[in-house]
Amino acid sequence: MKSKKPLALKELKLSVPAQETPITNFLTASGTFQDGDLLLNQKGLRLISEEKDDRSSDSKEVDLQFSLEDLETVKVIGKGSGGVVQLVRHKWVGTLFALKVIQMNIQETIRKQIVQELKINQSSQCPHVVVCYHSFYHNGVISLVLEYMDRGSLADVVRQVKTILEPYLAVVCQQVLKGLVYLHNERHVIHRDIKPSNLLVNHQGEVKITDFGVSAVLASSMGQRDTFVGTYNYMSPERISGKTYDYSSDIWSLGLVILECAIGRFPYIPSEKEEGWLSFYELLEAIVDQPPPSAPADQFSPEFCSFISACIQKDPQDRMSSLDLLSHPFIKKFENKDIDLAILVGSLDPPVNFPR
Repeated sequence: MKSKKPLALKELKLSVPAQETPITNFLTASGTFQDGDLLLNQKGLRLISEEKDDRSSDSKEVDLQFSLEDLETVKVIGKGSGGVVQLVRHKWVGTLFALKVIQMNIQETIRKQIVQELKINQSSQCPHVVVCYHSFYHNGVISLVLEYMDRGSLADVVRQVKTILEPYLAVVCQQVLKGLVYLHNERHVIHRDIKPSNLLVNHQGEVKITDFGVSAVLASSMGQRDTFVGTYNYMSPERISGKTYDYSSDIWSLGLVILECAIGRFPYIPSEKEEGWLSFYELLEAIVDQPPPSAPADQFSPEFCSFISACIQKDPQDRMSSLDLLSHPFIKKFENKDIDLAILVGSLDPPVNFPR
């Protein structure tokens, strides 16, 4: 019997953006990022009707509830390939926000997608998606004023508790799935980057999806291959292989995230149980070539094992949709048990200690 031919690196077709010269013909003289009916500058974001006159954007500004000058930095709470996240406080009312500051480096090929995501951020009405209150553009930087989730991300939670028990995971899954139903069915958006650090938690036990839009797209425009490792870990086999993908790619990622939270480590392990992958590409080959990971049947309930299997299927057509997963027996098992995730996260140290 012939051994399976290893996946050639050239077959992976990684979507690392080629370096392009950023264009600036969509910036007005006043420093406004403009595309169609969208205007974004230091005064905020505004949508205007394309039927209106095409005069300079300076005459179309509106007063917003607050500006960047009304915010004071408490401290930096996160850094990534796309930029820096700061905890900020409104100077006059004391409200806390997360301010994501991203250096603009946009190529023509992704500008339309960024415009689409800015509009989605502006109008999102889902309680399971992190609120984007305002967005600004000034001096080559996009600033997003986001809802502050005071218990950090699922990555922060797992770092402290090591593993999360099934009842709490069911609550997490239900909330994330509701967010995905909103993105997939109402907004027709594929998140593309579901991972523990993009699922945020607050002290009330609410779990919300973040980074489904502008920041992820901008980060991918930087042309820095080493920044993609964390994202590719949770990427579906069809995406890694450069094939067509759809909403089900988010379901694969969710399955890996939930399994990781349950077992306390990333589900893929190196061959011969080595300490780490020999290379980034070895991990990608494993995701594409090896059988998908599963929940150990001797450690978890049949319902949980079934849920993970429904998500982590190599063939996208075999994965359940976000809407169907909401009716999965694992979710239903704990639905009326009054499981309070706030009890778990309330006992944890907050990721940021800010002055009172």
